[in-house]
Amino acid sequence: MNRALRIHAYGGAHAVSIDQIDTPHAASGEVLVRVHAAGVNGLDWKIRDGILQDVFRLPLPATLGIELAGEVVATGAGVTGFAVGDRVMGALGGIGAYADHVALAADKLTGIPAGLSDTVAAATPVAALTAWQALFEAGELKRGQTVLIHGAAGGVGSFAVQFARRAGARVIATARGIHAGYLRELGADEVIDYRTESFWDVAKHVDLVLDLVGGEALAKSWQIVAADGKVVSTAAPEIATQTPAGKRGVWFQMRADAGQLATIALDVARGDLKAEVSEIVAPTEAAEAIERNKTGHGRGKTVVQFR
Repeated sequence: MNRALRIHAYGGAHAVSIDQIDTPHAASGEVLVRVHAAGVNGLDWKIRDGILQDVFRLPLPATLGIELAGEVVATGAGVTGFAVGDRVMGALGGIGAYADHVALAADKLTGIPAGLSDTVAAATPVAALTAWQALFEAGELKRGQTVLIHGAAGGVGSFAVQFARRAGARVIATARGIHAGYLRELGADEVIDYRTESFWDVAKHVDLVLDLVGGEALAKSWQIVAADGKVVSTAAPEIATQTPAGKRGVWFQMRADAGQLATIALDVARGDLKAEVSEIVAPTEAAEAIERNKTGHGRGKTVVQFR
C-alpha cells in the first residue's frame, strides 16, 4: 500500500486527491524511506494552483510535498551512509514527499538526531534551509546590520528571526499582533502588526528585507531599503521585473543541503533553535491544510503525519 497526495490537474483544494500508487524501489544511490511525516509549505499550493507551471514544468499526475522525515526501509547500490532502520529527514529539492514510501537520493538526507520527533524533523528542512540561505547567501546579512522579515511568524520566518539574531543583526518582524510575544521570544527586536501599522512608516534604512509574503509587502519595501541594501523574496518570482532602478532585488530558491541541515537539526534537538509545529494533520486532511497555508499563516509549520 502506498498512498500519495497527487494532483491530476491544476486547481484549488479539490484538485488534491489521495491515490494508491506503486511503491517505488531504491535505485543506485537512492534510499527508500517509509515516510512518517511531511511538512506543508507554500510551494504546495503554488504548484497545485498552477502559478509556477512556467517555472516548474511537471508531468501530471504529480505527487506534492517537498520535505519529509521517516525511516529507511531499503538502500540502493552504492549507498554507504545509511542502513535499514535509520531515521532520516531531508528536503527533496523537488516534489513527491506526500506518500507512504518515497525513493530519493541518499545525499539529500541526514540522520534525525536523538530526541527529535518525526513531526519536528519534518517541519525543519525547508524552513531552516530557506531562512539560512536567504539571509546569509542571497542576502549577505552581516553583524550589526538591520533586517526586516515579512511573514516572520511562519516556518521560514521563525527560523530567520533566530538566525539573524544569533548573527548579531537587528531584527524587525512583521506579523499579526497576536504573534508579537512569540517573535520577541525568538529574538525579534521590534514587531510590527501589519494589520494596524504601516511598516514603511516605522522602519527606515534597512540593510536587508526578507520577503516571505509578496504583494503589497514587497511593493512597499523598496522605499525602506538603504542605498546599498537588498530585498530577497521567496514569494515573488517576478521581483526582477519589479525592482526599481538603483535597487537590488533577488528571487530566492532554496537548495537541498544535507550537511547544512545536519548542523541545524542538532541545534534544534539541543534546544538552541526552536522549530514550531502548530498543527498535525492526517493525509485525509492535507488538502485543507494546504489551502489554509495559502489563505493565512499561524505560528510555525503544519505537518502531515503518515504514521
